[in-house]
Amino acid sequence: MRARIILEIIDDNGELIAMNQVADLNKKTKGAEDLGLSLLEGKALLAKLQQHMVETQVDLWLRDKGILDGCHLRRKGSYPITFHTLFGDVRLKSPRFYLPVTRGTNMPTTISPLRQLIPNSIAPERLFLETRWASLVPYAAAADLMADVLPISSGNSAMTVRHHVLRVAERLEEELTEDRSSFMQDRCARDWENLPSPEGRVVVGFDGGYVRDWCDRKRNFEIIVGRSMPEDRDPRYLGFVHGHDRKPQRRVLDHLKKQGVQPNQDITFITDGGDEVRSLAQTISPCSEHVLDWFHITMRITVLNQFAQGLQNHNNQEGTEMLDNLERIKWYLWHGNTYRAGDEIDGLFFDAECLDTAYPNMRKFTTAIGEFRAYITGNKSSLINYGERYRAGERISSAFVEATVNTVISKRFAKKQQMQWTRRGAHLLLQARTKTLDGSLRSTFEGWYPGMANHTDQNRRRKVAA
Repeated sequence: MRARIILEIIDDNGELIAMNQVADLNKKTKGAEDLGLSLLEGKALLAKLQQHMVETQVDLWLRDKGILDGCHLRRKGSYPITFHTLFGDVRLKSPRFYLPVTRGTNMPTTISPLRQLIPNSIAPERLFLETRWASLVPYAAAADLMADVLPISSGNSAMTVRHHVLRVAERLEEELTEDRSSFMQDRCARDWENLPSPEGRVVVGFDGGYVRDWCDRKRNFEIIVGRSMPEDRDPRYLGFVHGHDRKPQRRVLDHLKKQGVQPNQDITFITDGGDEVRSLAQTISPCSEHVLDWFHITMRITVLNQFAQGLQNHNNQEGTEMLDNLERIKWYLWHGNTYRAGDEIDGLFFDAECLDTAYPNMRKFTTAIGEFRAYITGNKSSLINYGERYRAGERISSAFVEATVNTVISKRFAKKQQMQWTRRGAHLLLQARTKTLDGSLRSTFEGWYPGMANHTDQNRRRKVAA
């Protein structure tokens, strides 16, 4: 069997513009592997089809601009350019023209109009897929995947994919809003009065994770990730490298504004109480509150309980009293009685310092109590009535952020791969990865390239019609 595929290109008036043979296949059916197009045949067919279509579209565009016919500029020949698309690398001839000589200017003497149509030499959809896949799997794996399934000859370089992804991330960085750290900074009270009533509460959690430093391979650096969860909208991810981003509050503010959060909306920040993540919640909004994560409180109390149980084996009475004290401390903290909890922690610390026992870990026990005392004192303003809020069905734990750390950091930056990162490379990849994970990367590209939104709408209409 022979199959000949002919491409006919017709203009808006119904007239035939071009006719090209893009494939002439001779198929023999001996097994299931012979049915239909093979991967190699499909890739070759797409590459030829793309070459003819792009060449014709570029030619029509140049004629519509009056560049090829009746152009008042003197031509200087042409030079080759390569347009990297999803379905092959299209090689084109870009015409070049002399510009009129103007005195007192340093403008270039020639112009290439095709650069206006193709400024970056890469199709937006290919850039989108490279960014999406490379934010989920290593750069080399993303490059190999595209080369396996698409007719791409020059896209199987991990460095090329990395360069494209970081370029997208840099564009995302350039779109950050003005340098502000609060919703109400440089605004008057009248602006507040004109705000509409907000809908629902927004819960934002922050936590940190560590990745290996490429510059100093004996050390790690910290990545801060967060997740914002409005009641009436989809959740969104946020990430940045601590220390690399000098103004992280600006990033948090920009993130919340793009998610539709209003200045007068209730925002609850839940963190583990660390200085880095706690500072992010300060002054963002006058309607915001910072809550110390209950999970991290109980983890520290659990460690103290283990020390007290060890003490109980050496001195039953003292160990039992300390276990009872820890139970009371936990009860007071759960019910938001910070004053009584502070007194109990102080008493526990002084008792541990004065205790004369043969328990070998007593010094570690005392140190742990002192650290817990400093932890609660430093986060005293973030302690709430956890029991009351829990019974009301509201969040008191940042467990959802723990899962976010694993999703955003471990699966791409650290787990099993043991990769090393520069601070800049990790920070920029985080911007692309968070948008991929929460599903906002496509809408971002549609904002940059409106034609991609038209393609998406056409696909949606086909699905509805089916």
